Amino acid sequence: MNTSRPKIGIIGAGAMGTLFGFHLAQECEVTMQDQSHDLLSEISRTGLRVNDAPPRAVRTTGSPAVLFTSSVLFLFVKAVDTLSALRPFAGQLDPATPVVSLQNGVGNEDAIKAALGSVPVVLGITTESSLTVAPGQVRSSETGYTIIGSGGAAPSTSQRIAALLQQSGLRASVVYDIRPHLWGKLIANAAINAISALLDCEVGAIPRDANAAALAQAIAREAAAVAAALRINLPFSDPWQYITEIIAIGADSRSSMAFDLASQHPSEINHINGAIVAAGRRAGVPTPYNEAVLRLIKSKEALGRTPALA
Repeated sequence: MNTSRPKIGIIGAGAMGTLFGFHLAQECEVTMQDQSHDLLSEISRTGLRVNDAPPRAVRTTGSPAVLFTSSVLFLFVKAVDTLSALRPFAGQLDPATPVVSLQNGVGNEDAIKAALGSVPVVLGITTESSLTVAPGQVRSSETGYTIIGSGGAAPSTSQRIAALLQQSGLRASVVYDIRPHLWGKLIANAAINAISALLDCEVGAIPRDANAAALAQAIAREAAAVAAALRINLPFSDPWQYITEIIAIGADSRSSMAFDLASQHPSEINHINGAIVAAGRRAGVPTPYNEAVLRLIKSKEALGRTPALA
């Protein structure tokens, strides 16, 4: 590989890590780090693949130390795994190295800084869809976009990351205030993920079913009311229209929370609906629908860990 190219470290070789790693490998030297030896072995053997495009070779490692010299570090682990994924980098990563988080939920900036201290953080949202069809291979609609902004990084750093994504074939832009977009995506995740997980259905089924759609709209209305109380100007006027547009991009996919429940991995419910409930309490805004799905998902998680009766 050409070592003069930017050295990109990607933590998490799941669906989104694969999609972004594939694109970034066009312009950069990409190294994927993951805890799954089998996944890394397959990626090392066959490369990263998106739809029918030819595979792209990347480096793989199970050791965080290999990523210490990265010029940019992308974080594609679940929000619940942020601290554990980044702790090995404390005191090892160049303090000028940007850490880019496109993770679900809110609070990721705090977790990154708790693990690494004062580092340049770039936060963002993406509507890119990515469904794993084989290790290191995903199916993508290729119609999404990524919006990033500063979580403490200089504006020029955010511009550099956006340019890197654009050069790699992804649609990306920079905004001055990322909070409205983070909350916009939070509202969509709150209305989609838990319902898909509880019903064990594709996300496209939610607007087609009257009961599921009514619940999703109630969750979204509550979350939008919390955002308004926090004086966050959402990037849309109609939350339900925005949510249906997000659903349309990946209608035939199940939410990541559904996969979490199926695999008994801790879900991101505390960072999504739980974050809305917590913010609602601080702002004095009732959030009964979000609290209901929060409790239902946490119950499902607990029951999934309980051995079945004979």
